[in-house]
Amino acid sequence: MTDKASFNAFHGVVLFWCAMVIIFDGYDLAVAGIALPSIMKEMGVDATKAGFMVSSALFGMMFGNVIFGALADKIGRRPVIAVCVVMFSVFTAAAGFTDNPLSFSAMRFLAGVGIGGVMPNVIAQMTEYAPLRMRATLVTLMFSGYSVGGMLAALLGKGLIESYGWQGVFIAAAAPVVLLPLMWRQMPESMAFLIKKGRTEELRSILTRLDPGYRPQPTDQYVLQSGQGSDAGGAGFGELFAHGRAWSTLMFWVTCFMCLFMVYALSSWLTKLMAGAGYSLGSALTFVLVLNFGAMLGAIGGGWLADRFHIKYVLVAMFALAAVSITLLGYPMSTGLLFLVVGVAGATTIGTQIVTCAYCSQFYPIACRSSGVGLMLGVGRAGAMAAPIVIGVIVGMALPLQQNFMAIAIPAAVAAISIALVQHGRSDLSRKHPVTQSPARAGAY
Repeated sequence: MTDKASFNAFHGVVLFWCAMVIIFDGYDLAVAGIALPSIMKEMGVDATKAGFMVSSALFGMMFGNVIFGALADKIGRRPVIAVCVVMFSVFTAAAGFTDNPLSFSAMRFLAGVGIGGVMPNVIAQMTEYAPLRMRATLVTLMFSGYSVGGMLAALLGKGLIESYGWQGVFIAAAAPVVLLPLMWRQMPESMAFLIKKGRTEELRSILTRLDPGYRPQPTDQYVLQSGQGSDAGGAGFGELFAHGRAWSTLMFWVTCFMCLFMVYALSSWLTKLMAGAGYSLGSALTFVLVLNFGAMLGAIGGGWLADRFHIKYVLVAMFALAAVSITLLGYPMSTGLLFLVVGVAGATTIGTQIVTCAYCSQFYPIACRSSGVGLMLGVGRAGAMAAPIVIGVIVGMALPLQQNFMAIAIPAAVAAISIALVQHGRSDLSRKHPVTQSPARAGAY
């Protein structure tokens, strides 16, 4: 039913709340890079130590991706999403009250657990409810909220930092908590989870909103397609490697590692690199704004292309373009052209990561989808954690600007190769299994 449903107000509600959560998430992630020059100055830390401070949140995200991605398959997505929003909002705000690297890193680690935990769950949620014909578009549109959050941080950053210090952009992150009661009432639970728990009345209510023409009958039974790991009660990490998916699972991990290395290298150090190249703080923050605007266009455009062409080859092309654009950032050019190249870099790094998540979420069966995306992101966090530290060391070595950006561009070429090696024929997307319906009546879940 979900695959063939027409987009309606119910889908709009799911899209809205998933996108809002990702906007909050993106803001909380971006604030560290936005405030990094001010934090380094006030706390008196060098580039290497600052890299470790930024990586503390990414280290937490690795735990959040794995723990909360799997937990949602056991206790439901809605409570997990709510807990994660509270965690990243409260602990990001708490980081604004710290005055030393250790306590700052501790708060950012705890915020990172929430940031990482929410990502696989909103991706899986949007994937589950989106109609098949526009699934990649809706998932990437939702996840482009990450870039909106980054742009929001860049827009607020200059004013808040000048008026209240770097602490202001962190404290502002507590605001989303007030929206949680409304989100809880409007965000539906995963249908696979409801089937597993036998919560039939909730499932029927969701199905009537999903398809206004559906009329529940007492004889209706709601089951998921048997086989291929789609048993909601029995899915686990082993399903990610079952039925010939092992090689592709590993390739998704390599791709995510490389892509997140690029994303967090740029997110953490672009402001500092541009400031070091002679641009003012305001101009350097404008580059972050352009980077995230490009990411939003890249995510939406990539999703649109993925719904019309082969998603794997769309990703290969995007990663190849990322390698070229990031390399060019290290070379002199006019300001207008530089803004264009920064935008393309954002579209093909942050935007490409979003499309990669959309591909991964469609690769696995529904019952292990959160686990599949969560584990991919969890493994990929190693790249995210390494990036601020590695680039921090390179910045500390005072190498030419070109070499700094080349270090960020090389992983793009590796990612293009690894995503090309994914065996698309093993994916749940290529199988297009219909959901098993009640023998008494078609139109069940």
